Amino acid sequence: MSYTMNILEQTIKKNPNEPEFHQALTEILPSLQPYIDSNPKIERAGILERLVEPERTVMFRVPWVDDSGRVQVNKGYRVQFNSAIGPYKGGLRFHPSVCLSIIKFLGFEQIFKNSLTGMPIGGGKGGSDFDPKGKSDREVMAFCQSFMTELHRHIGVDTDVPAGDIGVGGREIGYMYGQYKRLANCFNGVVTGKGLAYGGSFVRTEATGYGLVYLINEMLHQHGNSIEDKTVVVSGSGNVAIYATQKVQQLGGRVVALSDSNGFIYDPEGIDLDAVKEIKEVRRGRLLEYKEQYPGAVYTEGRGIWNIKCDVALPCATQNELNESDARELVKNGCIAVGEGANMPSTLEAAEVFLKSGVWFVPGKAANAGGVATSALEMCQNSARIEWSFLEVDHKLQDIMVNIYNSISEAAEEAGQKGNYIAGANIAGFKKVANAMLQQGVV
Repeated sequence: MSYTMNILEQTIKKNPNEPEFHQALTEILPSLQPYIDSNPKIERAGILERLVEPERTVMFRVPWVDDSGRVQVNKGYRVQFNSAIGPYKGGLRFHPSVCLSIIKFLGFEQIFKNSLTGMPIGGGKGGSDFDPKGKSDREVMAFCQSFMTELHRHIGVDTDVPAGDIGVGGREIGYMYGQYKRLANCFNGVVTGKGLAYGGSFVRTEATGYGLVYLINEMLHQHGNSIEDKTVVVSGSGNVAIYATQKVQQLGGRVVALSDSNGFIYDPEGIDLDAVKEIKEVRRGRLLEYKEQYPGAVYTEGRGIWNIKCDVALPCATQNELNESDARELVKNGCIAVGEGANMPSTLEAAEVFLKSGVWFVPGKAANAGGVATSALEMCQNSARIEWSFLEVDHKLQDIMVNIYNSISEAAEEAGQKGNYIAGANIAGFKKVANAMLQQGVV
């Protein structure tokens, strides 16, 4: 049995009942074997044994009082996975589905994603099973303050710098940062995704969606194509989906579908993004309302967005939203490129379909790295007490995403798997972390 498969088997056995973490391990580890074969010191130094085990896992209760005066208790998590190339960096997710398995899967992926950005940031992730939906601002503030009361002792500007994720936007970041500042008695860049009034960065809101499209467009250019005049389907209607749609439209593409947790809207004339922003960002409504303004659009409840014919598919909602049958439908309908805007939204079986069918498929650790890259740029600005303009940050983001594409493409080719961007992303991200671990000894 190969080194990678042996570590995969051992780690799954040591961590039962963690299917999401198992999925991340299964997607990443086997693809590293060609690189490890040519670098035997990696196995001798036990790099994989150390890489799959978080350096630190913190779990805690989060008590808070709701508007009716009742005490509520949620679970809080912070998994500090690997700090070989820099302080832990990764978002906080507030969603009922959050559990240790999901946080470990996200944190493990984050190691590779952060490495690919070229920035000095390690991998971590955190969150809670708290659901901000339907809560008043006071309830959200009460929860965030309680969450940070425990978390603040485990983070720091040179130790661990959290950010936002699903369920954690500007409101939640503001409440948590305010509590951190109160407890630590210092003002620094310990959290990213902050408001512009108190140390935030331009483009942070747009970064993941913009970065996704920058990378996919660069990939298309390298194959003699572009996003211009392409029909695009985007799942989700949150931050990533909205700004991916915006950038596609700016580059001349046509987004014809978006989705939310209830269903999806299909507008063959092209989605009116201003109408979607009004529904989702202002009224916090459902996409069903889009039909009221555009009766020519079709709203469908439930799944099925990947049945829509498109040239490019951008899954930007949540993990495992695109399965094997969805992938086969996209291939049948002539889809040429898929870029993951969410974290592992395609199942392993779906990814295999894309690879075997010749569809250009870029996994999330590369395609959606724009968010954490811009978070790292926010850290740079905070450390230097400066503020870059929107254009300055946007140009830096575009350069980072182009460099990510080039690095994963080169790594895939060097491994004898040209065009396999899954292997390319895994190997390119791993090389930097592994070399740092080798140089730092057994720690």
